[in-house]
Amino acid sequence: MPSSELGSTYSEATTDRPARTVAEPFSSAVPTTGLAVFGCGQDEAGLFQETGARLGLSLTITEAAACETNAELARGNRCVSVNHKTRVTNPTLLSLSETGVEYICTRSVGYDHIDLEYAERVGISVGNVAYSPDSVADYTLMLMLMAVRHAKSTIRRADAHDYRLSDARGKELRDLTVGVVGTGRIGTAVIDRLRGFGCHVLTHDNRAHASAGHVPLDELIELSDIVTLHTPLTADTRHLLDRRRIERMKPGAYIVNTGRGPLLDTQALLAALESGRLGGAALDVLEGEEGVFYADCRNRHLGNEALVRLQRLPNVLISPHSAYDTDHALKDIVENTLTNCLNFESGRTA
Repeated sequence: MPSSELGSTYSEATTDRPARTVAEPFSSAVPTTGLAVFGCGQDEAGLFQETGARLGLSLTITEAAACETNAELARGNRCVSVNHKTRVTNPTLLSLSETGVEYICTRSVGYDHIDLEYAERVGISVGNVAYSPDSVADYTLMLMLMAVRHAKSTIRRADAHDYRLSDARGKELRDLTVGVVGTGRIGTAVIDRLRGFGCHVLTHDNRAHASAGHVPLDELIELSDIVTLHTPLTADTRHLLDRRRIERMKPGAYIVNTGRGPLLDTQALLAALESGRLGGAALDVLEGEEGVFYADCRNRHLGNEALVRLQRLPNVLISPHSAYDTDHALKDIVENTLTNCLNFESGRTA
């Protein structure tokens, strides 16, 4: 699949058609050799086996992430599935191609962990999946509320049996302006929730059909009390919030990021937080999260000084790239992965 079909620059949506959580089911009886599923946890494996049996697919499932040394597991399958937790390196893409793989479906909306141009050069098409946007939208609103009500410091004090009120009072969303960057399926679901709280919403998206409240990005940055990011990571959006834009934010403003870590210049964010210029941040994704998020790091050095500094701050919430992680979303991901692969086998657009 060409990169242009995978999403617009500032929107996580993959299509302008009405949003559907589950892809249209495959109904033809075209035979397929099956699917190799890499990086598959136990909870996913059960769903893959159940859904694969219903669709008549033969599955090869491994918990190991796709790499050069295990690419041979895909032999006999034109399609493979990978997750977003581990980068699919170019040598891995080449090894998969040499085993006969022609299509990779990533079990995520984001696809920045795969070099699309190199994949195309070695004869592999790449697809992504849609899943319940409500999973990330709900989580985003939770992070916003926790940030503006100083939940981290309140809970930490209560855990230490200090039940005094904080010197810093919380804010109500209805009194705030929230800027939503990226108005695809997830961004739109966030906007729907924000309107229920009665707050003023500004939006920015580079697509031609701009939504209500659309303003230029720099204007959104300057006017918003909260800026929330819902855009894919591309060369154009890397450090979309850079030092210049962060310095133009309102004093005391908040940043929420449930998109991709490198959308945000972490060093510039740290400088604004440690100086007291920003009110706080809530981050479900982070630059350099690879090898840290999804791992038990209690007894080892993190190797990410920015993460350590952020976690020391009482006004910064960190979670390990888990906004998408609901039972509903997982069912969508598995169903749409298998449907995409069946569609590819039949010659339909995946």
